[in-house]
Amino acid sequence: MVESGIRKPDRTEFNDCWKTTWKTPYIMRLALSAGIGGLLFGYDTGVISGALLYIREDFQEVEKKTWLQEVIVSMAVAGAIFGAAFGGWMNDRFGRKLSILVADVLFFVGAIIMALAPAPWMIIFGRIFVGLGVGMASMTAPLYISEASPARIRGALVSTNGLLITGGQFLSYLINLAFTHAPGTWRWMLGVAGLPAVVQFFLMLSLPESPRWLYRRNKVEEARSILEKIYPADEVESELTALKNSIEAEEADEQAIGDSLIAKLKGALGNVVVRRGLYAGVTVQVAQQFSGINTVMYYSPTIVQLAGFASNKTALALSLVTSGLNAVGSIVSMAFVDRYGRRRMMIISMFGIITCLVILSVVFFQAASHAPKIGQFESTHFAANGTCPGYISAPNPTSWNCMSCLKADCGFCSNGANEYSPGACLAKTTDLESSCRGQHRTWFKDGCPSKFGFLAVVFLGLYIISFSPGMGTVPWIVNSEIYPLKYRGIGGGIAAVFNWVSNLIVSLTFLTLTKALGASGTFLLFSGYCVIGLSFIYWFVPETKGLQFEEVEMMLKSGFKPSAFKSKSKGSNRST
Repeated sequence: MVESGIRKPDRTEFNDCWKTTWKTPYIMRLALSAGIGGLLFGYDTGVISGALLYIREDFQEVEKKTWLQEVIVSMAVAGAIFGAAFGGWMNDRFGRKLSILVADVLFFVGAIIMALAPAPWMIIFGRIFVGLGVGMASMTAPLYISEASPARIRGALVSTNGLLITGGQFLSYLINLAFTHAPGTWRWMLGVAGLPAVVQFFLMLSLPESPRWLYRRNKVEEARSILEKIYPADEVESELTALKNSIEAEEADEQAIGDSLIAKLKGALGNVVVRRGLYAGVTVQVAQQFSGINTVMYYSPTIVQLAGFASNKTALALSLVTSGLNAVGSIVSMAFVDRYGRRRMMIISMFGIITCLVILSVVFFQAASHAPKIGQFESTHFAANGTCPGYISAPNPTSWNCMSCLKADCGFCSNGANEYSPGACLAKTTDLESSCRGQHRTWFKDGCPSKFGFLAVVFLGLYIISFSPGMGTVPWIVNSEIYPLKYRGIGGGIAAVFNWVSNLIVSLTFLTLTKALGASGTFLLFSGYCVIGLSFIYWFVPETKGLQFEEVEMMLKSGFKPSAFKSKSKGSNRST
């Protein structure tokens, strides 16, 4: 889904990028205009985390049905899977520019549908539209940037797309926080995404098509005119020759392995080097998603509320920290991935992730164990017929605490004097919630008051710090380097599909898991997934730092084994 064969930029490349774009601003205009697609990608995947809190307040059926919340969140991911597939075909058939324009239309239409939605099903419909746009933008924006950039600074410019994705997620949390007290709250949060889409649409109208796509369509003079705006005059002919040679080699490969998707799949899976590359590429993509990162990005405010922060505004403000740390981690990755290597950074990252998830599991378990007790007088005398039905019928109500109350699908009204003292377990109704807050008490419906809540937020932040520089960015780098040139597109596409499908599974089941296992059990489950992912990374993912594509191919052909298990004899390498 990312650029085919784009390597990670080093510090020198960033210096060259700054100098080149300063002399030729047109290049940066191309990159930033297309990069708005990355910003929209990040915004639309992040904004739902805060909007969901207020959607639940406006629609009682969403509040009561966990699966409906999961569908609202995950339908954008489902749409993205189809958007990426459709975008691949559209990129080849109609060009990168038109694909970006169509993605903008989908973003805009989806944003308007969601902002005006009279019912949850309409929000879901809008999320599918947005997801289609996300899928198209996720592959088209970096492709357009890479093909419309000078080769020497291509990696640096493509990296701006990654930065804009995390920047878009951070912006979504800021927008969420800004609209917490505005009439319509979630409608504004979701509708704002339409503005950048309109801006990009009109910017792209004034920009050219990718010179590579034009050349493949035999529009050589148009391709030349664009290259003349990007390269110095003395480099245009050499770049045109290089473009010609590259496209001829690409067309020769297509003739050799076939142009249809089925033919390409057969050729890829029948090649031992590609298969071993897929072991590595698919492993890191699936491990990335099953580390639970998108549960944090999609449900961060909800997780903060599970930790005991009942206020929507407080939950959004604390979630802003995690999003900011994710953006910072992307910058850290750029600085260290070429110095310390892909494999090492992922392994270190996974150790950090596992540690944080286990600690989070312990923190949430302690928070549940030390939740405030239910006061019988508080519960039965707060309001007429307001006591939680489950509490009334419980065989041993004196053993109940706040968590028991929430598991019975009721609300906990904290003690007015001290929220850690016994409180009331009440039926979850809007009137009782208002009555509780009217007495200057706090209403809890997702998590309980806890002295451990701050620790949960701290280790959630440390989890992001562990994830972002390693498992956040490196899997995409590995997939741009691990496949032979003629199979790089299909190999990266297969791995990206596994990434999106894993993302869909995780986002579609997270709230159900927290209901069934509790927050503690859910984080422990994800730590178990990470242990499995770490072992697969150790066994199947080689180090590609500093290697030419041909060297990576030779390494995979001979068979990769972790250094600790290599035999001294030269003939000991495994075969597949």
